[in-house]
Formats: sequence, C-alpha cells, structure tokens
Amino acid sequence: MQYPLTFSKKYVMMYNRKISKKERDNMKFNELNLSQDILRAVEELGFSEMTQIQEESIPLLVQGIDVIGRSNTGTGKTAAFGIPAVESITDSDKRTVAVLILCPTRELAMQACEEIRKFAKYKRNVKACAVYGGASMERQIMELKRGANIVIGTPGRVMDHIRRRTLKLENLRTVILDEADEMLNMGFREDIEAILADVPEERQTVLFSATMPPEILAITEKYQHEPVQVKIKSAQKTVELIDQYWFMTAMGRKTDALKLLLAAYSPESAMVFCNTKKMVDELTEELAKSGIRAAGLHGDMKQAQRTQVMNSFKSKTTAVLVATDVAARGIDVSGIDAVFNYDLPQDNEYYIHRIGRTGRAGQKGAAYTLITSRRQQYDLKDIARYTKAEIKELPLPDKEDIISAKTEAMILEIEAMPKASEEVTDILERLAARGIDYREAAARLIGSRLAKEIESLPEFDMPKPLKKGGRKGADTVKIDLSIGRSKRIAPNFILGALVDATGMSGQDFGKIDIFDNHTTVEVPEAEMDYILDSTNSMKINGHKVEVKLYKGGSKEKSSGRDKSFRDKSRGFDKKGNKPDRRKSAYGNRKKTDIFGDYTPDRRKRTKKRH
Repeated sequence: MQYPLTFSKKYVMMYNRKISKKERDNMKFNELNLSQDILRAVEELGFSEMTQIQEESIPLLVQGIDVIGRSNTGTGKTAAFGIPAVESITDSDKRTVAVLILCPTRELAMQACEEIRKFAKYKRNVKACAVYGGASMERQIMELKRGANIVIGTPGRVMDHIRRRTLKLENLRTVILDEADEMLNMGFREDIEAILADVPEERQTVLFSATMPPEILAITEKYQHEPVQVKIKSAQKTVELIDQYWFMTAMGRKTDALKLLLAAYSPESAMVFCNTKKMVDELTEELAKSGIRAAGLHGDMKQAQRTQVMNSFKSKTTAVLVATDVAARGIDVSGIDAVFNYDLPQDNEYYIHRIGRTGRAGQKGAAYTLITSRRQQYDLKDIARYTKAEIKELPLPDKEDIISAKTEAMILEIEAMPKASEEVTDILERLAARGIDYREAAARLIGSRLAKEIESLPEFDMPKPLKKGGRKGADTVKIDLSIGRSKRIAPNFILGALVDATGMSGQDFGKIDIFDNHTTVEVPEAEMDYILDSTNSMKINGHKVEVKLYKGGSKEKSSGRDKSFRDKSRGFDKKGNKPDRRKSAYGNRKKTDIFGDYTPDRRKRTKKRH
C-alpha cells in the first residue's frame, strides 16, 4: 500500500519516536483534521485531550496506514481505532461493509460496538453491527441485511457469516484486530488467517496487542504492509498511599449516597468525578442545595469561570470540586483528602488519573467509587487487576452512624479547646440568673451546631431483601405492571427489567404473578415510592410499561408456572417434585416466547439431498 501524498516520511518518523509528556498533554481532538460530526460526538462524550495511544494512532489510521499498536487494555484503544473507523465511512458505503473489527470475546465486541455508535451519533449513514456467538444468528443476519458498514465480531461467528454468505467483504477497506494476543491464546489463529486471506489485498490492516509473541509477528509480516509501530508505556499501575473503597447503591440514589459519604468522612477538600458535563451541573446544584460548598468544572465553562472555580477550590472556600475527566486534566491541586467516583470512569487510565489527585507528596489519601449494577462490579474488578490494587467493598453509612461520629468528633474538638475566659464565665453567671445553668447553655449551643451539620442528611435506608418463604425480612406491598402473558413475557423478563431500572438486587423482589394483561410483583413497602420513580420509563421486551401500586380487585387468574416462580428457582415445582430435566431447556415455554415473533422455517433453507 502506498502512503498518501500528504503523509511524509518525516511524519512517520515523528510517530515512531517517543512523544514527550508535555507534547501529549497539549494534544486535543480538535487539533486533528476530523469532521465536525465526529468532534461534536467526542465533545459530548466529555473527551477533549487524547490519551497517548489515541494521540499516536489516530493521525496514522485516518491516513490509511497499517499500524501495530502495543498497549494494555484500558488505555483508550477503542477510541483510537473507533474514531478513524467512523471517519472513514462515506455516503457510498450505505450497503457494504467497509470496516471489520475482530475481538476475542462477545463482551468486548458488544462494548466496542456501543462505543463506535456513540462516535457515529451525528455522522450520517454509519451503521455498526456486532456479531458474536451465543446470540441469535437470524437476528444478526437481519441486522447485516439492513446495511451495516462497520462490523464488530468474534472470529468464530464472523467465519460463520462468511460461510453463509451473509457477510460479504469484497469491498472491505480496513480490518482491525483488537486484543490480538488474546485471540491467539483462545485458539482463533486459523479463523483470523482465513478471514485475512478472504478480504481484498489492497486494504488497511491494524493490529492492537498487549504483547508481541512470535505468532503475532508472523501475522504482521504476512498481512501488513510497512506498518508503523506505536508502543505505549503502561501508566503507573500501583497508586501507593491511597485507600480504595467501593459502595453499592441504586442508580436513583447515587446523589443521596454521595451526600452520606461526604458527611461521614468530612473531607476538607475533595474532588467528585462525573462522566458528563450535564451531570456535573446537576450534581453541583444538588450538593449546594444541601449546604455543601461545591463548585463544578467542565469544558463548556469560560476561562474566567474556570479560573474563579479553581481559585476558590485552592483557597478552601469551595470544599468539593465536581468535574469531568477532561476538565480536571492539567490542574495541579495539592492537599486533596479524597476522590469520589460518582460515575465509574470510561477507561482504566482515567481511574488512575482520578485517584492520583489524592495521596500526593507522601500524604495518605482515599478514593471512593459508587457502583450501581453487577456489570459495573465486573468493570471495577478489571480496574483492580489493571492497577494491581485492592478495592474494598464497604456498606454505605447510615444516618445514625454519621450522627454518632459527628458527636464524638465534637466532643474531641471541645476537649482540645483552651479553658474559657472570664468573659465566658460572666455570660454563664448571667444565664444562670435567668434560670439557664451551664449544662443547658452548652446543650443548646452544641445541639444547634449539630443540627446544622445533619439537617441536610438524606433519609437513606438500604432495602431489606425479601426472604424466600415467610417474607419476615420486610413489610411488602404489590406493584402492578401494565404487561402480561399476551406480550409473551416470562418472570425472568420482569425481574431483569426491575433490577436494571432500580439498581436493586433480584432478592429484593418477591412473588411474581403474571396475568393476561398485567403482572403483580411483591416489593418492600419502604422502597415502594423509589421503585415507582425509578420505573416511570421502563420497557420490557420492547413495550413501554406503566408501573403503579396494586390495589387488588382483579378477577383474572395467574398461570400456575408464573405464580410459583420463586419455588421453581429452588429446583422444585409447586407440588414439591423435582422437574424433569430431560424436557426442553425452554421449560413449559415455546421457543417463540424467547425469540419473539421469529420462527425459523428450516425446511425452506435445507437443500434436498440426492
């Protein structure tokens, strides 16, 4: 492949050398020759400055040059190859696959596809599609037929589609191998080589890998043309002197959880990180309403505003700085007691940059992260592995614990005070003459101060899980969902939607009764208002669902299988018998209940054998 005329040897040499930290800090996305549609999407995602892998790879990739990128997971690789991939799509690519991205696992394929769709939000005619094993082949075929021009998939499933002629690569311009070493470890070498042999010879081939074993080098020599190497040094993996903790909370209660943590740990100076500018504004306003001295910092603010906020934070006039990752880059503030991750960072490197704001100059620091789902727990485990650090789980403090801690702190503060002066003694004598002794006077002053500190604390009680069987763990009520058996839903659909919407555990929900046109679910009475608020825009199986308090009175009968859902989850049916495991994996449901309105007609696709 010939380099474009606009790409000089000097430029290539520049990207083969190590770029200084000063240069990296100054490089921004808007300095690249990217379309306004891409820049708009990138800015909306909160990105401004590039990571090193992005800075060194993107200029090469948009020029069509083959690249070998050596970088660990979590360094911003998805954006490094995703942005050029989206940028390369033109109006002529409406019905053809122009970019193929291979990933080792379906999780990575799904994640990459989601990110690429975000980058392509404002660019016309970009359609990304993920293909991977363990999912419906027919649904993927339908998505490919709709005109996907960026396909992200696992090697095995990509090969399946190639054999079926449902994925045609004759017009492919770019193929990207993400986590190439991991794909080889998983035994995908034959599939990878078969795919590379099937695509046009005149193409761009991009490879990202954490290591460079001989197998990788063999692939680069055979299938790449004069590739440029981009080698990224790993960031500091271990952040010493920083205690790291995480807390589980419901999505709709993150702000309340943050208020509790700020009250419990009382940092003199703290930074709170959010992923979006909108969230920074909303959170700053909520904290200010609660009497917390908070200020926001993000990219939409004018320089005069940014300077004012930073001066206020440095002088301790502002106790809490709420910021995006981009806005926080380049600021140097010492003496930060704690960092709070209101949102889980989008890259592992961002986590390191965030918590590195505290624990400087040999001082101890603390980092606290709010988690709202099981998926985020897995992401945090990846961060822990990447940073080689222990991130401990702690329960959220309750109001009583905070009041007790503040009372003890006040006692210690008073104990350390110097003895009262004669003027104070005179005040006490005058109060005594009016019938108020020194104990009552002290109680009133301490009570007033304590009330100011705790009056803004939210009422926040973690829901008690519903005990299977007797329901002794909590008082319960029923909620009513406007969807039933007629929409081909099953108990696991209902439970999954409620868990996703509320951030609560599946154990927090009780018996599920499914009727023809509605469903009732047992929930903790204490959480009823929160559940109703969290589910006001909930969808199940593509249908918008109204959720309200169940008042009874229905004459419908629920099906036996749905009514005994909790009992069956323990492995027994309603009569106490073990189920026949020789039956279909779908239980008593038809396959059409799982795959919606799609019913494959295998007779039409099967060729008659002679």
